[in-house]
Amino acid sequence: MRVLVVGGGIAGVSVAAALAPHAAVTLVETEGSLAYHTTGRSAALYFENYGTPATRPLSRASLGYLRDPPPVLVDAPLLAPRGALTVAAADGLDRLEATYVEGTALGTTVERLTAEEAVSLCPALRPGSVAAALWEPEAADIDVAGLHQSIVRAGRGGGVEILTGTELAGAQRDGSGWTARMGDTVWRGDVIVNAAGAWGDVVAGRCGVEPVGLIPMRRTAFMVPGEPAWAAWPMVVEVGHRWYFKPDGTQLLCSPAEENACEPCDPRPAEIDVALAIDRINQATTLAIRTVRSSWTGLRTFAADRTMVIGPDADCPDFVWLVGQGGTGIQTAPAAGRLAAALALDRPIPGDLVDAGIDVAALSPSRFAGNRRDATA
Repeated sequence: MRVLVVGGGIAGVSVAAALAPHAAVTLVETEGSLAYHTTGRSAALYFENYGTPATRPLSRASLGYLRDPPPVLVDAPLLAPRGALTVAAADGLDRLEATYVEGTALGTTVERLTAEEAVSLCPALRPGSVAAALWEPEAADIDVAGLHQSIVRAGRGGGVEILTGTELAGAQRDGSGWTARMGDTVWRGDVIVNAAGAWGDVVAGRCGVEPVGLIPMRRTAFMVPGEPAWAAWPMVVEVGHRWYFKPDGTQLLCSPAEENACEPCDPRPAEIDVALAIDRINQATTLAIRTVRSSWTGLRTFAADRTMVIGPDADCPDFVWLVGQGGTGIQTAPAAGRLAAALALDRPIPGDLVDAGIDVAALSPSRFAGNRRDATA
């Protein structure tokens, strides 16, 4: 079998590596380097109590690889302890409790904390701005570059052909399979896997497949100066996702956690978003942020129901979707890639993914059948 994977971010390389033992795989990436867009701009945290109920089992099923990757594929550990602290003012206590109930129901280790306990974990929090908090001790920093490179190594070792600076112009399907055009290259094969992130619906259109209604959303982050003592702080997230910050060496990575819909693009930070985050964080903490060292914006792409889209297209089963990660793409990649590969090859779902409680139907693009043109409504 011959498979074409479109997209060189964490999703694309993960499914390509998982396919490699069973198929001849070609991966194409429009940019001149892999992981140029969302993957390379991630906040890089394993945060299990995040994402929809259908997505979270993919995070749990990926933890084994993140904790214990094959030694030949990595140069250093992929995870480092961090912990995540979700904080709420008095008007956010109901939402905080709902977050606790949802997380514990799905098996995540989540602890309720008082305001005093929260301040003890992050002394920069203003006591009056925090009424209560949740503590997720298993949250951990992810070495995104190391993870991506480990999977690229696995793919190359399995014979995956990787073409960068190569854009899929279009593909047609006939009785013998697919014919795809990529610059001067013509590829012929059996299955196309769409791991194109924010461009997922664009790629589908170029292949004559109906879109599923993906919604790219901007997310800005920036670095501010820090202190060595801050390096041990957890990630701190406001329960309404109005801001977050976490240590990055002796700096702090901060964000307004905005979700502003836009077209697929290479986004740039807006000064207003950075200023808004600074104002919110300064109100909630004693950090008194005044200087920004660097800033960037990435796209987090969602389906209308905010759950990932993984599996064969309902109308074109040899076109397989792996999109809509919505901010969970890094921490779900090892499991999501293996799931998409099994579905693309029509092979049994790996037993550990079944044991993790992954609901294939809840992730399937077939859930949009019959109303796909209305999926963005």
